[in-house]
Parts: sequence; C-alpha cells; structure tokens
Amino acid sequence: MRSSSWARRSPALLLVALGLSAASAAWAHHSFAMYDNEHQVKLKGKVTDFQWTNPHVYIEIEGVDQYGEDKAVKSWTIECANPGILDRIGWKFNMIHKGDEITAIVAPLRSGEPGALLKLVTLADGKQFGNGAPAGPALIQ
Repeated sequence: MRSSSWARRSPALLLVALGLSAASAAWAHHSFAMYDNEHQVKLKGKVTDFQWTNPHVYIEIEGVDQYGEDKAVKSWTIECANPGILDRIGWKFNMIHKGDEITAIVAPLRSGEPGALLKLVTLADGKQFGNGAPAGPALIQ
C-alpha cells in the first residue's frame, strides 16, 4: 500500500509548526521594550528580598538613584536573567542576602514606576556581576 505524500510529510510539518510556535512565544517573552536602555540609572540601597527562581531572578531593594535629582528612597524591583544564565556567568543562589548594601546599574521601566532590568550589580565586597548577554551592558558607571 502506498502512503500519500501528505501522510509522509505530516510529522515534519507538525514539528516545524511547533518549533515556530515555541520560538515566537520565547521572542515575545524576552522583549526588553518596556525598559529604557538609553537612560540607565545607578541605584544604591539595601536588599529587601532576593528571589532565585525561574523564569527570572529578582532583586528588591530600598534604593536611591545616585545621579537623579530625586533623592527619595524607593522600593525597586529589579529583573535579572534566569538562574541558568546567571549561574553560567558566576552568580550563586546565595550571593545576595536581605540587608546587603548593593549598587545596581539598571534600565528603568519606561512607565516611570520603580522597576528595572539589571545591567550590572556591585556587591558590598566590591565584586561585580553582569546580567548575561541578552540584557546588554551597563552604559554608565
């Protein structure tokens, strides 16, 4: 019995469709459009929470924009890459603790809310860690 060409191609077409679907979902999830990369800020403050979780690691700080005119302390939520990426570039799940004083260069939310994408963090001991290639480099010091 001869199978039709459609039946022979169906598994391959299904795999291509699934791959395109997954790629488009990943692309949409990893957009950094909500962050203002061109106007990075330098935050200094005390860690209130550190979450080493998938899909993203988060640092929450009570911090002040070091170069901004507004010197009010604000509660910032800083989004980092996923634990796998951070682990590969030297981060450890226990390297930041509640109460630690850190400095972070971030791309703030375009909305003006106190949220940001991490570019570079400096720990109390002076060690510096980036956020992986997809997040891009710090443009300020």
